[in-house]
Amino acid sequence: MDNTSGKFNSVKQMLAELTPSYPIYCLRPHVFENSAREFLEHFPGQTMFAVKCNPHPRVLKVLYNAGITHFDVASLQEVSQVSELFPDATLYYMHPVKPQAHIDSAHDVYHVRHYVIDHVNELAKLQRQIDTTGTTIIVRVATPDSGASYNLSDKFGATPDEAIELLKTISAQGIETGLAFHVGSQCTTVASFTEAIKVVRIILEKAKVDIKYLDIGGGFPASYEGVSIPPVNDYFDTIREGVKSLNLPAACELMCEPGRALVANGGSLVVQVQLRKENRLYINDGIYGSFSEAHTVGFRFPVRMHRLQGDVSEKHDNFTIFGPTCDSMDVLPYTFSLPEDIKEGDWIEISQLGAYSNACVTRFNGFYPETFVEIGNDA
Repeated sequence: MDNTSGKFNSVKQMLAELTPSYPIYCLRPHVFENSAREFLEHFPGQTMFAVKCNPHPRVLKVLYNAGITHFDVASLQEVSQVSELFPDATLYYMHPVKPQAHIDSAHDVYHVRHYVIDHVNELAKLQRQIDTTGTTIIVRVATPDSGASYNLSDKFGATPDEAIELLKTISAQGIETGLAFHVGSQCTTVASFTEAIKVVRIILEKAKVDIKYLDIGGGFPASYEGVSIPPVNDYFDTIREGVKSLNLPAACELMCEPGRALVANGGSLVVQVQLRKENRLYINDGIYGSFSEAHTVGFRFPVRMHRLQGDVSEKHDNFTIFGPTCDSMDVLPYTFSLPEDIKEGDWIEISQLGAYSNACVTRFNGFYPETFVEIGNDA
């Protein structure tokens, strides 16, 4: 269900019309479109969107209309959501561990034909559940720790030796196959892709299997406060050069699966100050809602205060921000610089929250943001 509640020229207009006492997600479609087109025009292959990053229907529709018609899905819920929104989209079931019943439904009901595995038992599970005719089974390989905010190879990925055997087995059965890796979410080191491609080269040289797909995953970073990131074209250039060295078959399709880089800077959240105690601010969202990444990896998000009437102090002070639940852990792990006269009823807009915000919301204690609006510009 698309629960977007109106379109506004600016955040100030939205506040004037709604005067919300509840959190508001502000989506900026033009920003999503620009990010999508950058990947579509400059990445040297196919771009799919990692749905887990932000599954809101409006976000998916904007990306689709911008030209992204391939989607990385990780659950039957995501499979059904994307299939029903876009019947002609191409879906890649990228979770390496899938319930048997979900495989059957994805294949027979939603006609998913691309699956990722990282273990021989998962291959057997696929073969028990579906007719693999016309299906592609892609082997995910673990890669060296890149220093990314999330090292995804800690949980998923075959060793090179396991990947070689899986490729041989799949190919010998006449099934199209490929390789996939993921250097980790929010990877700020371009060279991490070079190192991962070196692992791919070793596997291909030993397996001697022509692959149909090479998926270099996501990991493309977004800009947060205090974080310096290379231009995205530096990643594209590095990937392009690395892939050239693999001498892949002409029919092999290169793919990437960005999430954060496509949507992080297109979304913000407006919260309201419910109470001020000296330099403590109590707001209506927290770490059990949209700010899980502030808690888990310490991402710092840009903030600005909004007040509809009256002057705002130019002098700033540092404030500790508490979420709305009764849990004492519901506090952001660093202070925010805000006008020193901020008070109950003022609003704070937190930016760079288009990724892993609404996607990670819980309903703990009965508090959860659920209202979305569109903002026509960056004001």
